Amino acid sequence: MEVSLTTPALLFPAISLLLLAYTNRFLTIAGLIRKLHETYQSKPSSKVKEQIRNLKKRVNLIRNMQVFGIFSLLLCVCSMFLIYQEWQIIGSVTFGVSLVMLMLSLTLSMIEIQISVKALNIQLSDMEQ
Repeated sequence: MEVSLTTPALLFPAISLLLLAYTNRFLTIAGLIRKLHETYQSKPSSKVKEQIRNLKKRVNLIRNMQVFGIFSLLLCVCSMFLIYQEWQIIGSVTFGVSLVMLMLSLTLSMIEIQISVKALNIQLSDMEQ
């Protein structure tokens, strides 16, 4: 398959928007952790501790999502450069690796969303009783 110079360029807006969404998630969770930590220090609770543990997992996942997204963008740029230099095969392989990095980032995003739903269920569990 022939990959042209514009093919990797198509990923730029998508990856940029993903990284922005990941950053927003990170900032929101960081604020929640700070707030819950303050709450836990004033009034320790196993439920708050469990939520903080859950948020810590999510922050680590988001960091990894961002790392894979950044590598994806970096490899996208490298593939464009390689294709520009007319190293078609190496450029195509680099673009393929970039796509794999993007898939890993999106997979981690799905896992993080599942953990987020579990956290909401923990929060709502006391209403069901």
